[in-house]
Amino acid sequence: MPTPAAASVPRPFLLACPDLSAERSGNTDTPGVWHFDSGAPGRHVMLSALIHGNELCGAWALKEALAAGLRPRRGSLTLAFCNLAAFDRFDPANYAPARFVDEDMNRVWSGDKLDTPSSQERRRAAELRPWVERADWLLDFHSMSNSDVPLQLTGMQQRNIDLALELGNPGTIIADAGHAAGVRMRDYGRFGAAGENGTRSLLIECGFHGAPEARDVAVDQMARFLAAAGAVDRGDLPASWFAPDAPAQRALRVTHAIAAKSADFRFAQPWKGLETLAKAGTLIGWSEGEPVVTPYDDCVLIMPSTANLRPGVTVVRLAQPIA
Repeated sequence: MPTPAAASVPRPFLLACPDLSAERSGNTDTPGVWHFDSGAPGRHVMLSALIHGNELCGAWALKEALAAGLRPRRGSLTLAFCNLAAFDRFDPANYAPARFVDEDMNRVWSGDKLDTPSSQERRRAAELRPWVERADWLLDFHSMSNSDVPLQLTGMQQRNIDLALELGNPGTIIADAGHAAGVRMRDYGRFGAAGENGTRSLLIECGFHGAPEARDVAVDQMARFLAAAGAVDRGDLPASWFAPDAPAQRALRVTHAIAAKSADFRFAQPWKGLETLAKAGTLIGWSEGEPVVTPYDDCVLIMPSTANLRPGVTVVRLAQPIA
């Protein structure tokens, strides 16, 4: 077997950690949750950050919204700082352990797990559950351990793919079915149902966890999403929140999610993500010594990472363009 590529040295974390001492109190009975009702008809819009405690870009966006006194013109707006217990563990010199306390909070959004309070993340998700269930439109902020290129993860529903194209940013849209390890918030309940039911849910991967630019992506996405939802008019928001539109957008559909069988998984190259491997059978890496190869021509690698390597964890997704 060829020698696996050496493990990469963790990248420096340059994005400052926000002070959330004021924001974490919230203005509801749920710590970290802020809710504003316009009193006018409209959608219930929810913005969620810190599902993972080391993904700070969304917290910066919500903090900026609160500092600006943002209020909905129509409907209601919920801002949620989610996994505060994990965030409190954050250390820029060793940021991976702050992803969660007991288990990944973005794999617990199913009734069986939410009804079983066996972890810090499940108990916190159960507190947030009523806010998620009342939301019509949901934008969940995340960041990545490798890639600098923002990705809009829509799920498989056409209504979300259409919204991602309508937003005009970022340039790459990923339609994916989620993770074998559990359901994400973005796919919970009505958000994961097929057909047109009035909901929209997007998960924006804003770039590398520690890149200051990820904060700018989060603010831009927040602004675009709120305007598209009709919660505000575009003119209600600072012009500086909006980045230029992407020169072009492309949509990719995930066909395979490669999960580690054990901690013995290695990539053949230091993939960054969005590489297009031209030929079927191209080596991606090894799982327990067995080669993992591309199943078709022009296969695109999505978010390759061994940063959270454990049995059952997705290490890379494989995608092809949506015709």
